[in-house]
Amino acid sequence: MQVWPGQAYPLGATYDGAGTNFAVFTEAADRVELCLLHDDGSETAVELRESDAFVRHAYVPGVMPGQRYGFRVHGPYDPGRGLRCNSAKLLLDPYAKAISGAIRWGEEVYGYHFGAPDSRNDLDSAPHTMASVVINPYFDWGNDRSPRTGYHHTVIYEAHVKGLTMRHPGLPEELRGTYAALAHPAVIEHLTKLGVTALELMPVHQFVNDHRLADLGLNNYWGYNTIGFFAPHNAYASWGDRGQQVLEFKSAVRALHEAGIEVILDVVYNHTAEGNHLGPTLSFKGIDNPSYYRLADDPRYYMDTTGTGNSLLMRSPHVLQLIMDSLRYWVTEMHVDGFRFDLAATLARQFHEVDRLSSFFDLVQQDPVVSQVKLIAEPWDVGEGGYQVGNFPPLWTEWNGKYRDTVRDLWRGEPRALAEFASRLTGSSDLYQDDGRRPLASINFVTCHDGFTLGDLVSYNDKHNAANGEDNRDGESHNRSWNCGAEGESDDPEVLLLRARQMRNFIATLMLSQGVPMISHGDEFARTQRGNNNAYCQDNEISWVRWPEDAADPRDLLEFTRAMVWLRRDHPVLRRRRFFHGRPVEGTHDELSDIAWFTPEGAEMTQRDWDSAPASALTVFLNGNAISEPGSRGQRITDDSFLLMFNASPGPLDFLVPVNHGRQWQVVVDTAHPEGVPPGSGTKVGAGDRITLPDRSLTVLQRPT
Repeated sequence: MQVWPGQAYPLGATYDGAGTNFAVFTEAADRVELCLLHDDGSETAVELRESDAFVRHAYVPGVMPGQRYGFRVHGPYDPGRGLRCNSAKLLLDPYAKAISGAIRWGEEVYGYHFGAPDSRNDLDSAPHTMASVVINPYFDWGNDRSPRTGYHHTVIYEAHVKGLTMRHPGLPEELRGTYAALAHPAVIEHLTKLGVTALELMPVHQFVNDHRLADLGLNNYWGYNTIGFFAPHNAYASWGDRGQQVLEFKSAVRALHEAGIEVILDVVYNHTAEGNHLGPTLSFKGIDNPSYYRLADDPRYYMDTTGTGNSLLMRSPHVLQLIMDSLRYWVTEMHVDGFRFDLAATLARQFHEVDRLSSFFDLVQQDPVVSQVKLIAEPWDVGEGGYQVGNFPPLWTEWNGKYRDTVRDLWRGEPRALAEFASRLTGSSDLYQDDGRRPLASINFVTCHDGFTLGDLVSYNDKHNAANGEDNRDGESHNRSWNCGAEGESDDPEVLLLRARQMRNFIATLMLSQGVPMISHGDEFARTQRGNNNAYCQDNEISWVRWPEDAADPRDLLEFTRAMVWLRRDHPVLRRRRFFHGRPVEGTHDELSDIAWFTPEGAEMTQRDWDSAPASALTVFLNGNAISEPGSRGQRITDDSFLLMFNASPGPLDFLVPVNHGRQWQVVVDTAHPEGVPPGSGTKVGAGDRITLPDRSLTVLQRPT
């Protein structure tokens, strides 16, 4: 076999049509072998003799796409110094573009012998671990273009590749649960009819099913356990894992783009699947442990701000390069449109504290590729000072956990929720205005993958996680949920009516709030996980979306959700790009304020009204004739005006239509009715009229400009 010196960059395996260049960084190694793996279980070892700036490299002519490979790293095994090199362990390439196979758990994939954490284990891991794969980078993208949807037009749909598609009756069985299913016309039609503009996929980077879960007969379903930051997860491919998963993912992105739908990836750059000092040796740990991980004062152990056993070392230039190279790869080669960063506060932990100006954010800010796509932070981790909602740099948007909590509190009847609800409804200026951001920095959500589904939010007071095998200790215990009078499934018609109304309240509130709305997959069908609020390990019908199969299935919530999404999309006053001023806007020739707040009696809210503990009802006036931001070509934007009436109290209330904000109004939303509007849609009301809102309901009045 010929071996040429090759190049130190790019890292990973790069096929050029005639052969493949291999390059891997390691400062800890004495020697590195590239192992080309054969289907009969044998391997051919090629020593990487060339080294530039601690990057070992070689070019091997004739190595084609589909070739499986790994590295064996010879060097010191000294856990007391944080060094865990062990040539008996076949290691994944940190830059692998595809990964084949799955782990067969056993002592072979660990660097130590069970029961003796500081011992050295020389059992060969190759027959038990995954392999990196050389891919063909060429793909016919045709005329593919990113939709580049502005945040003010964006509606995000958070989904799991398998969970969204596994039970879809319109999909061929062989496609269910795969990337190809996302590209199927039946799935795309549902998303487009719903009004979705961005599909936010739960982790699709190659991840590992934990040893503990495998022993329990469970799976790491959510996928927040990454081992390959460049590789699409192979189990979601319908036709092979020797590089086919790359082509299938690209095809799905191309089809979604054709439908005008962006693809956002939920990415996990805060930790890896190798866990703590008792975890397996799969890649980074054996290549250069102290360069990749945050080690404790005693370097045998790992600092953990993620709750998963380890944290990547964000002040290491090699970790930062890995993350930035990965992000650019997914944008330039895989054509994705943005990222949602799991436990993003960990990325800001350059040293110990959360630092808004850490190196990672500096790199993103100046990067000509990554800075131009959607960047969404999950702004917390489990470390000290980790709750950082509102504290990310101006380029970023954030999952607004305070929005979720406040909206839940209002509709379940918590006291003193009204004033904060007003802030969340109008874009959370208290969180985002001071640093130059705007309402669109707030990603608003009521539910997401983590916690109760929408159906469970109104059906359970307590979590029911026994199926996870942790005696119901896992998952959040304070869910801000309300079961509407019965825990779990019920056949009480009054309970069912109230639950349906509460779900409509949540959907309507989400779509009427300034900011960017995010829907969790299946909530439009009132999806349930039977009270499991931490279904991370439930790769089964607990987690998979149940799709309506025929007209007999209840579709009222689906139709209502569609109507609310399209109401928002049709009216710029419901998705403003700037915060409200609370006064008349200059140049609009309108004496009315751009927003006004009223008690149910029609009087403008006073501080005493806001401070009242039992207050749970109000009217909001949105002036469509006082939108301060211009259109894309500098034109003035005008819209209809709206009155939003919220009655979160446990009894019916009369609301007076304010007398000086429009003479004639039309009811366009009424969550007290199953269809979302009253029978005989288009009911007219006038200034000074009284409308009775049943308990826990919401009504929207519209007045043409």
